[in-house]
Amino acid sequence: MEDVIVVGAGPTGLWLAAELRRAEVPVLVLDRAEAPDQRSRALTVHPRMIEMLAMRGMEKPFLDEGYTLPLGHFAQLDTWLDFRPLPTRHPYTLIFPQARTEELLQERAIELGARVRRGHAVTGLRQDGEAVELSVTGPEGPYAVRARWVVGCDGAGSTVRQAAGIPFPGTDATVYGFLGDVRLDDPPPPDQRSVHTRDGALMFGALPGGYHRIVGIVPEQPDGPGTEPTLEELRAKVVRVLGRDLGMRDPKWLSRFGNATRQAETYRAGRVLLAGDAAHMHFPTGGVGLNLGVQDAMNLAWRLAAVVHGRAPEALLDGYHAERHPVAAALLESSKAQTALMTAFTPEGQALRALFARLLADHPALSLDLATRLTSLDVAYPPADPGAHPLTGARVPDLPLRDGRTVFTLLHDARHVLLDLGAGAGAMPPAVAGYARALDATTHEGTLAGDAPAEWRAVGAVLIRPDGHVHWAADA
Repeated sequence: MEDVIVVGAGPTGLWLAAELRRAEVPVLVLDRAEAPDQRSRALTVHPRMIEMLAMRGMEKPFLDEGYTLPLGHFAQLDTWLDFRPLPTRHPYTLIFPQARTEELLQERAIELGARVRRGHAVTGLRQDGEAVELSVTGPEGPYAVRARWVVGCDGAGSTVRQAAGIPFPGTDATVYGFLGDVRLDDPPPPDQRSVHTRDGALMFGALPGGYHRIVGIVPEQPDGPGTEPTLEELRAKVVRVLGRDLGMRDPKWLSRFGNATRQAETYRAGRVLLAGDAAHMHFPTGGVGLNLGVQDAMNLAWRLAAVVHGRAPEALLDGYHAERHPVAAALLESSKAQTALMTAFTPEGQALRALFARLLADHPALSLDLATRLTSLDVAYPPADPGAHPLTGARVPDLPLRDGRTVFTLLHDARHVLLDLGAGAGAMPPAVAGYARALDATTHEGTLAGDAPAEWRAVGAVLIRPDGHVHWAADA
């Protein structure tokens, strides 16, 4: 019997597999596709995910190969969000194809010992108090496999979620966008990232290999996704909005997508858990979907590893839903609001967009607040104890230490970290000390450098979770 089976070898599933292997948990990944998808649905890596890569020492190839953009958009308004004031070492969006992200994550997962089987489609499951049995169809026919825990990372149409009987309430699609990866003989200038008029909206972005991505919406909506758009349909829409076709040719990928918005009622049903698009789906506003899924996996992995190793009771897994479900719910609300603004093609809608754009330009604090929300740098998990230290549950930035180390380098092994900043071991209550021992925390001593954030300068000791959030802190 397997300890953990992850269903789905996308970014969420591969990140989860690697995290479990860092914690020495045997893991099997099953994916229905015979080979990785070379079409990159996602292109955007946000600052929080770059921080997570840095926590595991994986950021270099992403930074070396990606294109940094110190901006983000909210509802494609004319005033873009400025990421430069964000409280992070990585105040920018990284333009990086999903196909390459998956390639790098799979390499690391396999290097750490994860087994990845492609062409193995999960068709159903049943569970009891001891295990989950998956029905699978592989290259050699159907078979069954049992695991103590199963995590569905198999997308919005998740077979795991449906077979586990987890409701997926929400709203059906009412808006459909289109996407085309094409060559452009007459591309827009690099500083023209988008255009929004009464005739429709377009966004542009350069891709590797001489291609450009065009994403758009027009007022007249099709009846549904149906067949994929043709090159001529894409050309006609671009001409209608922009007045020229940009010399488009040689389509590599054409697609249509909707704004159906749904969220799993629970992220855990017995021994089955959900992460990524299997747990939530939304219109791809702001390019946050991939990032949200990987953050789910980061939160879940250390909990699942502690339970598998017998270091914590199964109730620790309930904290995964308690913390991550509200984060996705807030993002889905934002996505709906942005969709309403993006599809505001009437004169009244255009006036609303213009007003909102001026507010962003005139009020930098509003722009910064929206940027912090979009990038998930605002995510903090409410502590169970109302008397806890104010930083409890907060995201830990890459704090600099006087000896040259930073906090993220201490998290490379994906273990809890007890950082003694001068308060001494006696600062920890016995219950917290026992928790740290049970979860095999590593202990480090150091002193914060002078440029540490103000809210951290009084901290004397902190216990940091593997996902980079504060479990416990005490002042000096």
